[in-house]
Amino acid sequence: MTNNTLLSRQDVQTQDSWDLSSLYPDDSAWESDFKELENQIPEFDNYRGKLGESSEQLAAALTFDSSFDRVAERLGTYAFLKTTEDQGDSTYQAMKARFQNLAVRAGQAASYMRPEIMAIPEATMNEMLQDERLSLFRLQLERLLRYRKHTLTDNEERLLAMQGEMASAAGNAFRQLNDADLRFGEIDDHQGNKIELSHATFGQLLISPEQNIRRLAFDQYYEQFAAHENTLAATLCGSIQRDVYYAKAKNYESSLQAALYPDNMPVAVYENLIQAVRESLPSVHHYLDVRRRKMGLNELHHYDTYVPILSNLDKYHQWDEAVEVVMESLQPLGSEYTQTLEQGLRGRWADRYPNRGKQSGAFSCGTFDGDPYILMNFKPEVLNDVFTLTHEAGHSMHSWYSAQHQPFEYYNYTIFVAEVASTFNEQLLTEHLLKNAGDDRERAYLINNELDSIRATVVRQTMFAEFEKQTHEMAEAGEPLTVQSFRQVYRELLNAYFGPDFVIDEALELECFRIPHFYRAFYVYKYATGLSAAVALARRVLEGGESELQDYLNFLKGGCSQEPLKLLQDAGVDMTGPQPVQTTLDRFKSLTQELDSLL
Repeated sequence: MTNNTLLSRQDVQTQDSWDLSSLYPDDSAWESDFKELENQIPEFDNYRGKLGESSEQLAAALTFDSSFDRVAERLGTYAFLKTTEDQGDSTYQAMKARFQNLAVRAGQAASYMRPEIMAIPEATMNEMLQDERLSLFRLQLERLLRYRKHTLTDNEERLLAMQGEMASAAGNAFRQLNDADLRFGEIDDHQGNKIELSHATFGQLLISPEQNIRRLAFDQYYEQFAAHENTLAATLCGSIQRDVYYAKAKNYESSLQAALYPDNMPVAVYENLIQAVRESLPSVHHYLDVRRRKMGLNELHHYDTYVPILSNLDKYHQWDEAVEVVMESLQPLGSEYTQTLEQGLRGRWADRYPNRGKQSGAFSCGTFDGDPYILMNFKPEVLNDVFTLTHEAGHSMHSWYSAQHQPFEYYNYTIFVAEVASTFNEQLLTEHLLKNAGDDRERAYLINNELDSIRATVVRQTMFAEFEKQTHEMAEAGEPLTVQSFRQVYRELLNAYFGPDFVIDEALELECFRIPHFYRAFYVYKYATGLSAAVALARRVLEGGESELQDYLNFLKGGCSQEPLKLLQDAGVDMTGPQPVQTTLDRFKSLTQELDSLL
């Protein structure tokens, strides 16, 4: 596999693609389940008006709803994964759209359940919860009842449910433009090879040892976002206005509070993260100056921040070599973890390489009944892709353990704790590579990589989190969200986070229009808090014994059987205080000093 040209999907080799048969062996099997589930939608009416009659009726309704959701998860995941293989394939776009339509109709049919449960008098509900027939759903019901003040009437909830497809329009438009329609042309790499510029190869070109190629890739890439900035501003505005609308409709104080509510997460955790990173920005600015000096540059631009400082130290991993390094680093997690993961990565859990039209980036997608699949756009010459692989493997093993040890109702862990499992793996990989570094030069290379990882995961994601907070507050205050206002907010954040000695090219203001996570607002802060928890837990496992390992594995097995903060506390880290975030930022400061002395 070479990365000079992008293959069409039909030309991808079988062993390099995922095998989705754990979900469905083929499209016809999907169609069969789809029709059967579609026929079940009217059955929701069998329970309407009866949920408060008895615990038996309530248990029957919840059992039906859970069974419906379990099949829907398989259907939706299969359709989604097929669309990511080639965003331009209309067959699977249609399949995904049909499922979304089914999901909206099912949501409408079931929309009475929440308000009807909420209407059950508290004393009656407390008595019903003692019935053994509701034991499986007791925690689910207790969590649902937290939403009493945020649940509307039956008709109001039905109207909101009917808006599902419309509410996703902005995000869908962005993804189609970003992944399928934008064309960036061709460009010569540092070896003189002409390659197609894409989301995947853009990252590859930014690690070129030649600054003029990095600059050319940056300018050519952002030309397309400049050409579509009004459309992109409109889609991002639409997504933010959706968040604000639903928060207001559901009686939340803000869209931020609405986003944090499912995790029972205090707004203070979000705000404390921003404050802690803001206070540590002098260390970030120091690191950027170290990077500028060690690279021998008079000025440091954004396109200079991805290439390793020691760019002539090659780290090349074919897929099997990358898997081998990852498995060696994860040995502290025991044989069950490593054997299961190795079988999946050497088998067909992962869709490995870029192809034309494939969704950019990487993700893990676990389900209760299927394998925990991984989408990669793996490039052998990019060390960060080895870190991305172990990151997504952490998600997948979290899904595997949760599905093995929890019922369907409680296996699907929250995103907040998901980022702990993934970045924990990155910490173990860093530890393994540093321990096996051949000399100071290689150690400096790896420290550089760790610093870039912390800057990307904690500092950069916190900047994104602050952008989301500011722009949502603007919408809530009735301030216009335009190309100019988006760029102004983002420019001010760039100035603060990169410092006065960093050259910020005007095109970098457009970065806010290309971040897919902004269409899933208030998600990215979890990367930063996740890494902070992972640093603490990794030290605990590496320096501890069997008890500390079991605490961590029990965390992976926990699914959503407890609140996120409680799961982490039981694993050995308290995220309600500032210490985990501060520990990571202190590590960043000390590693910067070591890097400065090594080079």
